Amino acid sequence: MNDAFSRRADRLAGELATAGPDDSPVDSLLVTNLTNVEYLTGFTGTNGACLIGSESRLFLTDFRYAERAEEIDGWEVRIVSGQWLEGLAGELAGTVGFEDDQVTVRTANQLREAASGAELVEAGGKVELLRRVKDDWEIQRIAAAASLTDQLYGLLLERGLTGSTEAELDGWLTGWMRQQGAEPSFPPIVASGPNGASPHAEPGPREIRAGELVTVDMGVRLDGYCSDCTRTFATGAEDSLDDLALEIYEVTLRANEAGLAAVRAGATGAAIDEVSRAVIREAGYGENFGHGLGHGVGLEIHEAPRLGPSSKDELIAGEVVTVEPGIYLSGATGVRIEDLVVVGADGVDRNLSSIPKKLTFA
Repeated sequence: MNDAFSRRADRLAGELATAGPDDSPVDSLLVTNLTNVEYLTGFTGTNGACLIGSESRLFLTDFRYAERAEEIDGWEVRIVSGQWLEGLAGELAGTVGFEDDQVTVRTANQLREAASGAELVEAGGKVELLRRVKDDWEIQRIAAAASLTDQLYGLLLERGLTGSTEAELDGWLTGWMRQQGAEPSFPPIVASGPNGASPHAEPGPREIRAGELVTVDMGVRLDGYCSDCTRTFATGAEDSLDDLALEIYEVTLRANEAGLAAVRAGATGAAIDEVSRAVIREAGYGENFGHGLGHGVGLEIHEAPRLGPSSKDELIAGEVVTVEPGIYLSGATGVRIEDLVVVGADGVDRNLSSIPKKLTFA
């Protein structure tokens, strides 16, 4: 297995005794979020858990994944007949943290029964904090996913938009991803004309016409890591688009560029959001930008940190985040422009989205 997994487990073990902003110091941590399990071990499956202490590593799964579990280095592997809870007998001692945002009340009660003599405390967020900063190996994979997304955008423009339905393009995009050995990191958004006024519009039977805007938001998951990119295109001749559509495109582009210029380690999500949002507000469209500016991307399409009006998250060098302002005019049209970037100490270290942002007619 990749040495990165061992380094991550070592980092987590070294920080168990430290209280974070949202958790408590613990002697050991029970990790049940399957994405966090994957981050620490490389394991992908539907039944797995980790119990990690300063000197101990226990991985639990069932018979279906026995061969896959053999590939996990540095962990004692225990195969259970059912759920991972069965393998914890006699293992819980001292102060044991658990991911309180991941377990049901029933599972929490079962944990308390299994932890007789131990103190169970809520300790969600410890692994997520580590996951925020990507190592070089992770950034390479996110960059590969982003490159594949850029390639697909290029093919989409060659194919053309006019005359296809949103649903047809959605199916074509998804099919191409799977042909490349990837999968969508989220259901693609293809929103044409008035449907572009809905930030999370679902592709439907509407046929794309000349002389309108079409927003395409998509990403791929490749080798476990996600990408995310949005572009808004125009259809038809260059003189077929009305002045309002051209105006909101230019405002959104300026807001995107302002947001990118504000990204740097130490800046809060709220501060970056405000820089971008101010451009839209000053142009008279403040009420038409109703979502946050961005979010982290990695093993999951939405991770910490969050870039939004109320976000106190301070960016850290090595994080991968989106910058995606938009303007949405109900019943008329919409624009969103999104880049995926690596945070640097003094600005954007690398923009992983290379598709041009000048308005393209397709």
